Amino acid sequence: MARIDVDRLRHALGALLTAGGMDADKAPVVAEVLVEADMIGHTTHGTGLVAGYLDGLRNGELKGQGDIEVIADRGACITWDGRKLPGPWLVRRALDLACARVAQYGVVTVAIRNSHHTGALAAYMRRVTDQGYVVQMNCSTVSACRMAPFGGTEPVLTPNPQAYGFPTDGDPILIDISASITTTTMTRQLAAAGQRYPEAWGLTADGQPTDDPEDVVSRGGTLMPIGGARKGYKGFGMALAVDVLSQGLAGSGRAEQHEPMTLSVFLQVLDPAAFSGREAFVTEASHTAGLCRDNRPAPGLGKVRVPGDGAAASRRRALAEGVEIDDAILDGLASRATALNVNWPL
Repeated sequence: MARIDVDRLRHALGALLTAGGMDADKAPVVAEVLVEADMIGHTTHGTGLVAGYLDGLRNGELKGQGDIEVIADRGACITWDGRKLPGPWLVRRALDLACARVAQYGVVTVAIRNSHHTGALAAYMRRVTDQGYVVQMNCSTVSACRMAPFGGTEPVLTPNPQAYGFPTDGDPILIDISASITTTTMTRQLAAAGQRYPEAWGLTADGQPTDDPEDVVSRGGTLMPIGGARKGYKGFGMALAVDVLSQGLAGSGRAEQHEPMTLSVFLQVLDPAAFSGREAFVTEASHTAGLCRDNRPAPGLGKVRVPGDGAAASRRRALAEGVEIDDAILDGLASRATALNVNWPL
């Protein structure tokens, strides 16, 4: 594992994506979001995604050039067609627009259809919470099926992540969870490495719990929803809610046929000043977070952490010492840079 200066890594990835066919206004944003994911510990959705994005640019699955289509804009409610443009660029642009308008409207909501892969939702949160706003996001991959409804055996849904960011008087609370116990990316990585889940996180093709990711990747199995074999209706309910919310409001989803890696996104920015006031919100959020951190830990466990604590600590270290990136990922990107005639400085 190598530690690389944050700015150097952003610049190198941006140059690589630009050479691969991404507009000059989009590549740096995508690079920044992916590096942020690495910085906060979401390494499955960081620099390691660049190779796949380059493949998508080459085969046309990912559109590197062009602009959104505005489907509707009522000021506080906006709908876009993302036209398969880079998900990180679409989401960052939508959040920036929402933040620019939220002081006027109190709540601004954006629905996006036909987005490409968005990466880790947690990687977007701090840009909003640092402005004192609350943010919630969720997305669904309408072109894929990885998770069966509870009690079923045939995949219908995807992990369908949902995320929340809350400002406090210290580090923000950042919640980023999937409706399934694990993600598609981690499942594929474990299968490729010949490793197993630490527990039964998948279901076989006939609906039996399994710790073998190959059952999901190549044998017709599905991801197990949160709640497990007995209480999986909880994760199923979460996934269904995200599917309907993101696809229904965006006006495009599983009812239509979609090309690979097509997502629908729902995001919302809220200004506490439009409700009880920012000071009141921060007081309540900070107090509750403190109650959790000060809770007596269970035997054998360390101090209780609030979602976002680990990300904040990891981010501070990355800013001070560099971002930790797997050598194999860097070697692969160096080869890509050579093929694209890009000077690779890492």
